Amino acid sequence: MMRIAFSARIPSTALQATRNLLVVGGILLLAGCANISSVRGTADLATVVARATGEVAILDTSTRQFIGIVEGLGDLSHASIVYSRDGRFAFVFGRDGGLTKVDILRHEVVVRTLQAGNSIGGAISQDGRLVAVANYEPGGVRVFDSETLELLADIPATIDGSSDRSKVIGLVDAPGNRFVFSLWDSGEIWIADFSTGNEPKISRYKDIGTQPYDALITSDGRYYIAGLFGEDGMALLDLWHPENGVRRILDHYGMGEERLPVYKMPHLEGWAIAGKRAFVPAIGRHEVLVIDTENWQQIGRIPVHGQPVFVMAHPDNRHVWVNFSVPDYDTVQIIDTENLAIVGELKPGTGVLHMEFSPRGDQIWLSVRDDNKVVGYNPYTLQPIAELPLPSPSGIFMSDRAGRIGL
Repeated sequence: MMRIAFSARIPSTALQATRNLLVVGGILLLAGCANISSVRGTADLATVVARATGEVAILDTSTRQFIGIVEGLGDLSHASIVYSRDGRFAFVFGRDGGLTKVDILRHEVVVRTLQAGNSIGGAISQDGRLVAVANYEPGGVRVFDSETLELLADIPATIDGSSDRSKVIGLVDAPGNRFVFSLWDSGEIWIADFSTGNEPKISRYKDIGTQPYDALITSDGRYYIAGLFGEDGMALLDLWHPENGVRRILDHYGMGEERLPVYKMPHLEGWAIAGKRAFVPAIGRHEVLVIDTENWQQIGRIPVHGQPVFVMAHPDNRHVWVNFSVPDYDTVQIIDTENLAIVGELKPGTGVLHMEFSPRGDQIWLSVRDDNKVVGYNPYTLQPIAELPLPSPSGIFMSDRAGRIGL
């Protein structure tokens, strides 16, 4: 009864207008449904650097195919990539100082700037607003608006107050919209704090050791660790307590032993931490070092096939995978993180430069530069799942890095 009475109070013109709105709404809904079929997310996408041609290929890890390629990115001989916070845009750091914003859904360059003469990677701030680039020439860090790539801050890496500049390495993002990086020539760690705006507050830590060559930040953003090329040992800065300064860890781990010639600088990054253990490549030695992350003391040394370059933990932390420098770069070894034994070995081809797990660890992708291919494996069965041609592939970067500290 109440429903009839209520309808009776609505004028016929209003009822007709309502019907018209419903019809229009239905049409729009159907149109929306049609568009949804062409919309997709980015969580299963990755970018792969084709260094010889200055291109980036877009890898769909669900179909296990390349679905696009973006050209005109300059010298990508030591390129790296970070992602916008929505995972749609890749920021490509070229060796020639180029910084390029790429739309990985439309497979096109959004904006590009040649911001320096020689660069070595970059980072994106915690809030996704700032993109920072580490430069060799001129030495320092430059910071850009992530939307437009407008230059917002220029931080010259000056040495002892002079006009001389140091090369910058190991640039990472840290919680609180901070960037942390090391100075190769002067042996320092700097923090650039952008928490209050675009004018950074700089904190400098001197005498950390000779020639820091790369660095990592732990996945919780607490510890920044720089590897030292000029001497044995590493430098650790606790970002929860930066007032305590830098302390040395693994001091003289190879004392009295002959170091082999280093053909390729090893890389450090947060992947090498599995549970409460950190797995670190030993410079100039055929070893992976094992560190207890509760006290940062060395607790093991694992003999491996050659000089390790990347030591990367599977997302479930059960194993770490290791690749090697010349002349052993046709091999990948797998280490059990419980008993520290080598439990697997692959020979994917010549020139294995990089490895990257899918976000949940059901796949691992390897770039095999000299054989011009990218190979995917099931990391549990060690069986190949795909082999894709690409000229001189190097870095592989999953889009889930968008949600991870330090990557």
